[in-house]
Amino acid sequence: MTYTPPTTEQLFVLNHIARVDAMAAHDKFAAATPDMVEAIVAGIGDFAAEVYAPLNRVGDVTNPKWSDGKVTMPPGFKEAYKAFVDNGWGSIDGPEAYGGQGLPFTLATVVIEALGTADMGFTLCNILTPGAIHALMAYGTEEQRQTWLPKLVSGEWNGTMNLTEPSAGSDVGALRSTAEPVTEGPNAGLYKVKGQKIFITFGEHDLTDNIVHLVLARTPGAPEGTRGISLFLVPKYRLDADGKPTISNGVHCASIEHKLGIHASPTAVMVYGEDEDCLGEIVGAEMGGMRAMFVMMNNARLMVGCQGVQIAERATQQAQRFAAERVQSALAGGTDRNPVAIDQHPDVRRMLWRMRAQTEAARALTYYAAAQIDFGKLGDEAAAMRAEILIPLVKAHATDIGCEVASLGVQVHGGMGFIEETGAAQHYRDARIAPIYEGTNGIQAADLVGRKLGMAGGDLVRGLIDDIAHGAADFPELQQLVDACRGVTDWMGNANIPDRLAGSYPYLTMLATATCGWLMALQHKAARAELDAGQGDVAFLEAKIASTRFYLQQIVPAATGLAASALAGDAALAPLPHLA
Repeated sequence: MTYTPPTTEQLFVLNHIARVDAMAAHDKFAAATPDMVEAIVAGIGDFAAEVYAPLNRVGDVTNPKWSDGKVTMPPGFKEAYKAFVDNGWGSIDGPEAYGGQGLPFTLATVVIEALGTADMGFTLCNILTPGAIHALMAYGTEEQRQTWLPKLVSGEWNGTMNLTEPSAGSDVGALRSTAEPVTEGPNAGLYKVKGQKIFITFGEHDLTDNIVHLVLARTPGAPEGTRGISLFLVPKYRLDADGKPTISNGVHCASIEHKLGIHASPTAVMVYGEDEDCLGEIVGAEMGGMRAMFVMMNNARLMVGCQGVQIAERATQQAQRFAAERVQSALAGGTDRNPVAIDQHPDVRRMLWRMRAQTEAARALTYYAAAQIDFGKLGDEAAAMRAEILIPLVKAHATDIGCEVASLGVQVHGGMGFIEETGAAQHYRDARIAPIYEGTNGIQAADLVGRKLGMAGGDLVRGLIDDIAHGAADFPELQQLVDACRGVTDWMGNANIPDRLAGSYPYLTMLATATCGWLMALQHKAARAELDAGQGDVAFLEAKIASTRFYLQQIVPAATGLAASALAGDAALAPLPHLA
């Protein structure tokens, strides 16, 4: 299970798709010089390969252990996490006022990609903390920022997101956790939080000496549904007079889940305020919890999309190495009857190119979305609004790609792929959660047609399609998909809600594939230009041209065929018969 950092590929996408050089032209990101960007990408690749990657299999077979409310991580994890903190990898895009480096979020995305490709389950600890930082920056008080951000930015403490409850899965508005204001005594101004949360990623562990939970709960008299929800910062330990986490805060881990994959990540059942008072600080306005949480949620959704890239990259590398070494059968139709490596057989090559092309497309989509967030921070309102459209595409489509590529990885291995010792099965198991959490992919599709499609009267989606069309001029297959996307977009704008929702998933796939196709076309042209100019790594550029051509000629046309499903409407989905 060797991991080789795809440094050249990452830098190519940063330069040609994310346009990190344009970010560095602004004072805010002036430190993101080419030398700095290259040092970060190469450095995190080496760190991930040397420190995180060796733990990937360890965490899969030696799971975190729960005992009496405490979780102990597998051997080597605490030391690896300390190295992550000591090397400053958590602070890349953190606000400088609180100890961060203030670099683009796009570079922080590359850091998470590298760590997650090395060890997806372990890296979940690193994924949610940035969202907590963003939520506090957007809605926290200055006192809260001064108190909590320095340790969160450094990674010395990690953050979690507490939404789901046993009776409220994707329906957040059904949650029942409560928060009662304290009006007297030394804790006046705080809230007593009480309730249970499930599926809390790294809700309990021994990597840090404190955990900062962001918890959704209802204050007394709050209305039902999402309108009545507030957000609270609830630490595992309250801080003493010296700012040390020494005071027990009524936060208890009741158990951790036994899961299909991501075994290195303790997924906790958390109980608040059961045996002792659990005190929390409100973040933002009362009953403004969903607004504050969505700052964290959007960050998490992009990071989950990045997980699709991670698992696809790892599965592709492993499958390609295996196929180059596995010798079996002579080439059909050839005169030489000696067996050859299976990567010479046409169908295996098809699978390997599909894995590679889909992985590169998902990476380009993820980096592009992260870059739009960065340009939004620089005052580009159009980029900020473009990011809003891209988030559901990244979260849903990139995680679908992660599952597909991991599945193809098993197929390339043949029967050995079904055997745990090869590692291909772990990728498949780990990938399967990503389309589910942080809002299922069906919810992302519903968000696209229910909210994003109508933003600015539909001009935001149409603007994206126009940009894709402009870049599709030399690629007829992509132009056909663009035309199909226009037709479905116009139909969706006039359709009723059930019809839109019935076609939402194929529509999301069409629009995401078109966007990926555009980004692959841009890379195709950039690689061709570098080759013609005698610049760059010839082998890499030729492979890039091959993968982008494969994507545009073989993957894009299949998405055009989804138009019929997107336009079929609710009538095509007959009620299911009741089972006896």
